[in-house]
Amino acid sequence: MRILFSSVPQHGHLLPLFPLARAFRERGHEVAVLTAGGMAPVIEAQGLGHLPAGPLPDVLFAEVARRTGADPAGAPTPDSVAEFFAGTRLDLTADEALAVTKDFAPDLVVAELCDFVGPLVAATAGVPVATLAFGPPLPPVFTNAMEAMARVRHEARGLSWEPRKWLLDTWPSSMRADEWQQPSGWLPLRPEAFREPGAAAVALPVSGRPRVLVTFGTFFGDPAKLSPLLRAMSTVDVDVVVTLGLATKPEEFDVDHERITFVGFTPMEDLLDGVDVVVTHGGAGTTSAALLKGVPLVVLPQGADQFFQAERVAAAQAGVALDPSSQTPEAVVGALRTVLGSVSIRENVTAVAKEIGAMPDAHEVAATLEAGL
Repeated sequence: MRILFSSVPQHGHLLPLFPLARAFRERGHEVAVLTAGGMAPVIEAQGLGHLPAGPLPDVLFAEVARRTGADPAGAPTPDSVAEFFAGTRLDLTADEALAVTKDFAPDLVVAELCDFVGPLVAATAGVPVATLAFGPPLPPVFTNAMEAMARVRHEARGLSWEPRKWLLDTWPSSMRADEWQQPSGWLPLRPEAFREPGAAAVALPVSGRPRVLVTFGTFFGDPAKLSPLLRAMSTVDVDVVVTLGLATKPEEFDVDHERITFVGFTPMEDLLDGVDVVVTHGGAGTTSAALLKGVPLVVLPQGADQFFQAERVAAAQAGVALDPSSQTPEAVVGALRTVLGSVSIRENVTAVAKEIGAMPDAHEVAATLEAGL
């Protein structure tokens, strides 16, 4: 069979698709990834086929701002989020996506939760959609707004808006809100920390002190924002390891470079062993990776969906979350000390890790999808 994976062109959206894409490929299927051409190096490193279509986020953000004046990353509202994912991106990507996927002729489209290009391709081809959700469920006010806007785009092309056949859910059940109800077609899928075949090992400090990994993803790691927090953390008796975004450099950080180790873009699978606490913006991939490895968190949400992850981590007592107004250097150090010293937090996150480990893996889910086609 031909399996098409489709994603918004951002690492946090794209990377969670890779375990299932690899599983389908290893099971003998032809696999291709549909997203912007600028993501080619990430996809090629996985050994996967790439069907490039549409612009990168900088173009999309600029167009959303031109249309609405809104910032869906920094201050997300249902309307601005819908405009970004199901309006602007669909408008600027659909024609190219339909052209590059015509010959591929997928039998199944797997689209991440915020991708509405893949479902349009699936509706055109008359094939089912499996939606892969990363992180806790988005509030219905967001998902309803996105789906309503996507429906308008479908109808404008003479296509009906077809509900997904499956929802592939990577979030542990124990960390859901009490009001969550299992949707139709729900399939749990064990998340995996991002890995890259053949990636070189990263040398990290080994001192006997606790190791703290600070990672704000590829988009939110502003040196001006992080430097005061890093200076404060470096006064604690720990080894601080900081991941760089795609464009930042170590010299941009105003810190004591003898106390802090910077690493470039590195798969989370290669960073988490030996880590005692992850200090993070709360991206879904980073949060899931820490949880599955049993590493407690200090979550400092900056925007987008990070507030949902932060709230769930705090509710499960798998770490400490601070809202933006509380993210002072002193408060961050206090949160770090709390997590380092808390036996109950470590026990809670260990229990979550065991729960995640019992979820069906990518090969099991691929087999279920095969049987359902």
